[in-house]
Amino acid sequence: MNPLEQQIQRINEKLQQLLKQYRASQKENEKLKKELADIKSLQAEKMLQMETLEQKVAILKTATNNMNEEDKKGLEKRLNQYIREIDRCIDMLSE
Repeated sequence: MNPLEQQIQRINEKLQQLLKQYRASQKENEKLKKELADIKSLQAEKMLQMETLEQKVAILKTATNNMNEEDKKGLEKRLNQYIREIDRCIDMLSE
């Protein structure tokens, strides 16, 4: 085997090795993408649970009349926002 053929063979072997590494990297990348999507989905679910629990806490505080001034002002602000939103909806329906 002449030196040129040996070089070609070494290049070919290295190319095959690089292709194996590339395929392995692709598989790992797909696995990590799926894992990231799962984690994002779980995070969104947990955020929704947290918001629901925060609303329940606010409702319980209101129901037990165990609210400090800041909580009362926050509740009043939220109620005013809801009322404004309802008024906008009524206006849109009346058009």
